[in-house]
Amino acid sequence: MSSTHLTPAKPDAVAPLMRGITVLRRLTEAGGTSSLSGLEKTTGLARSTVDRIAATLARMGYVRLDGRDAVLAPRLMELGNAYLAALRLPRLLDGRADALADELDESVSLAVRDRDGIRFIHQATRRRAMSLSFRIGDPLPAERTAPGPLFATEWTPEDWARWRERRSADPEDRGFPAVPPREHPVGDEEFEKRTREAGAQGWALDDQLIEPGLVALSMPVREHGGRIACVVSVVSHTSRHTADSLRDTLLPRLRATVRAMERDLREAPDRPPAAPAGLATWTGASKQELGREFIESLARGLTVITAFGEGRAELTLTEVAQATGLARATARRALITLEHLGYVAAHGRAFTLTPRVLALGFPPLSRTTLPQIAAPHLAELADRLHDSASLAVLTGDEIQYTARVATSRIMSVNITVGTRLPAYATSLGRVMLADLAPAERHLPELRALTPHTVTDPALLAATLDRVREAGYALVDGELEEGLRSIAVPVRDRTGRVVAAVNVAMHSSRRTVAQCVGEVLPELRETVGRIEADLRVAGRFTRVPVA
Repeated sequence: MSSTHLTPAKPDAVAPLMRGITVLRRLTEAGGTSSLSGLEKTTGLARSTVDRIAATLARMGYVRLDGRDAVLAPRLMELGNAYLAALRLPRLLDGRADALADELDESVSLAVRDRDGIRFIHQATRRRAMSLSFRIGDPLPAERTAPGPLFATEWTPEDWARWRERRSADPEDRGFPAVPPREHPVGDEEFEKRTREAGAQGWALDDQLIEPGLVALSMPVREHGGRIACVVSVVSHTSRHTADSLRDTLLPRLRATVRAMERDLREAPDRPPAAPAGLATWTGASKQELGREFIESLARGLTVITAFGEGRAELTLTEVAQATGLARATARRALITLEHLGYVAAHGRAFTLTPRVLALGFPPLSRTTLPQIAAPHLAELADRLHDSASLAVLTGDEIQYTARVATSRIMSVNITVGTRLPAYATSLGRVMLADLAPAERHLPELRALTPHTVTDPALLAATLDRVREAGYALVDGELEEGLRSIAVPVRDRTGRVVAAVNVAMHSSRRTVAQCVGEVLPELRETVGRIEADLRVAGRFTRVPVA
């Protein structure tokens, strides 16, 4: 076999990598959480093998072990992020899609072809009582979508043969869990007709093919050479539009957006390659520390996926080895396995990631919220300090608790998720207020909640300036007598403060000096982990903060 073009061959495939990917797929299909015994049943693997795979994935930060359950962790999204970064389309086009959604007040999606199906890579959705949105990375059958017939205009005879084979084997679309099964399977002729019409018209409609009430209008966005790069869709409900009225009303505006997107693709400058992953040393150290419980070949195989990214859409075998720090032979076997499974495609001497990489956890994780990201980290912090830990966001002149882990002390802080408190008198509120310009701080009349509450506006402003400089806030008895808390801000990828985390306790538990010397370092370390997860999760998706 040539070392530059990897034809699928079982003798060279890495079995532990194949088994590990199977576990990730089953976890994805289960919505992101499954018991280890459930994974044993759905994968057909031995329980000892499942345990070792779960331990390896947990070591990588891709899975969190919660008792007897395995839970997908936000860091796993770095695999899908590698594909999306290499593709470049979300970064280049998502602003246009979002603007179109705002202008039309309808949901707008970007989709790419995945063999004889499609996957969404970006969504700008509207919140309505009757709305339907698919998760980024969900596979959909081409024949039940508006983008499908547009992509099918470029299918080869082999593609059509594969599509017919799939249709024959699965007439009800049971292999596509994101869509309802077909109640009345139809023949192939209808989709073939829609494809011919799409080729002649340059656009396509979905008139309630996926689910009653859903209508969509799609147009292709073409690369400089004329091939379809992606398809943009406007999605509505029959309570707002029929398929025909959607076309008649919105097609001119969709055309204008597509023209602008195609111009963006033509004029996009090349970006320098991202820094190599270089994780081979880390995987070797993990193997030494954990012994046989760490499956090094699985970790290294998944590391190969992260070698791709912005400026690294196509890599040779040598470049993959250099980017990961793996031996050439190790990288080659990983590429063989990934190509065999459909996650990598070979083009002469170069390799690219395929949309199927998004199947590794991205759909359920694309709906992750900041409270979900923070929860396990707060639990670990509370366990280490034996005091309550909370996450909150700023809403006007109040804070609202969005995640909390309380301790079981006789004397504890009685606050629940959803509780609102005045921002000016809390450590959580002060670190978030400190990030705002003075004109943006909407404060009510400063009332004395205890004899210690700061009520002088000038003194509060000076206090917030010190908080901003120090990077933390400590409030002692200003909200309630005997309550002492310390907080640090949580920043998103842009550096903007979007939330805050605190540790709260009775003043008898620790002195102010102990809070700063003992609690603050632990608090900052926890927030660093939350921010790291938030950076990964928020690279190509919007992470709700509440």
